[in-house]
Formats: sequence, C-alpha cells, structure tokens
Amino acid sequence: MEWTDEGIVLGARSHGESGAIVELLTMEHGRHLGYVNGARGRRLAAVVQPGNTVAAVWRARTDEQMGTYTLEGVALRSGALMGSRLALYGLATMSAHLRHLPERDPHPALYVAAQALVSHLDDPDLAPRLLVAFELALLAELGFGLDLGRCALTGVTDDLAWVSPKTGRAVSRDAGAPWADRLLPLPAFLGARGAGEDPSPEEIAQGFALTGHFLERDVLAPSGVQAPPERARFVGLATACAERA
Repeated sequence: MEWTDEGIVLGARSHGESGAIVELLTMEHGRHLGYVNGARGRRLAAVVQPGNTVAAVWRARTDEQMGTYTLEGVALRSGALMGSRLALYGLATMSAHLRHLPERDPHPALYVAAQALVSHLDDPDLAPRLLVAFELALLAELGFGLDLGRCALTGVTDDLAWVSPKTGRAVSRDAGAPWADRLLPLPAFLGARGAGEDPSPEEIAQGFALTGHFLERDVLAPSGVQAPPERARFVGLATACAERA
C-alpha cells in the first residue's frame, strides 16, 4: 500500500531511538498517523514540528497498519509560530478540535480551513476570525453546521443579528427583537457585509461564544470532554490584542 498527499503536522511523539510517530491532517486521507525513521535527526527534526506543511509518502503492507512516512518540508512555519503565544494557543486548539474526527476520514474542506488558519496564526488581525471560521467548518464537517445565511423566521438575508441556540439558524434584528435575551449574538464579521471589516473585541468574544455553544452541546459534552484550555487563552489574548489596536 502506498499513497502521496500533503499534510499539516499536528504532533509527533518519540518512538524508539531516533524515530517518531507523526500525526498529520492530510488533504485526501484525513487525520493519519505514521512512523518517521530518523525524525529526531538533524535533517528531519525541524520538519516534523507542529504547524508545518509537508509532502508525505505513506507506505504499509496492509491498509490496517500504521505504516511509515517519508516527509519533505513544504512550508516550515513552526519557527514563526513558536515566537507567538497567540499562535501556540491557536495551534493547540486546532489540533485538539481535529482529534474529534475519525482517523483516516478525509475532510478536504476542513483541510483548506486549517491551512488558512496555520498560515496566519501569528497575525492577531486575522487569526481570531480564521479560528472562528475553522470551528464553523468543523461543526459542519461533523454534521452540526450552522445556517447563517438567511433569517429562519422571515427568510431575509439582510441585518442578521442573532442565532438560535437551539437550531443554529440566523435571525434578523427585527424578527428576533422580542426574544433577544434568549438568542446568541451574530457578530458582523461572520456576515456577508462585515466580511472585510476588522472585528471589535466584543465581536471576537461573540464569535467564539457562538461556536463554543454548539461545540460544547454537540461535540464536547456527548464525548465527555472539555474544551482545550488553550482555547480560552487564545480568546483572551485575541480580545486584548484587538483592544490595543
């Protein structure tokens, strides 16, 4: 068995004298583990760092085996990520979220969202909105996608200001006004009109509160786990950066 794919390094744990078991999120083969011989050596140590994008060749005698990887660096961004607390918290959050996916189950759309995120994790202006977008993509890939494109009550697509915490559907400002205290705010940067605007600290918090509600209800609680602590640290640091901007 053999395949070639592109992947993002999610983690690597030492195995044997000089090797490591490396976890990748790949475009066509999903979250996939493989053994890398010499991973702790001079040539490969910098390649198998989390956040890097690599070209991977996987080989095994049967499809059920863990198999081995041959890796080549494509985008070695881990050095820049390690210099940013925001990036490290975001990377840890993304990796924890991805472990809710079944191994070897391909999710190309989520891979694209993850690539966009890791490419800008050290940018305080872009990273918050990209992590929210990644969490929305994760919910969709797991079967819990939100409908933020039109009002659930009237069908209009303008002035969407709320989201139902029960259905995950958007509600317009006027239609939702009588139930505003029961609805989740929909920050402008998640709508079509606010896509190009920098979110305020309040909107960043609202975006993460929105995705956090549905992640907790539909993904974390049924699995008996909690959100990674790095997520709250990322949100705190992201909102602080926005306040200083």
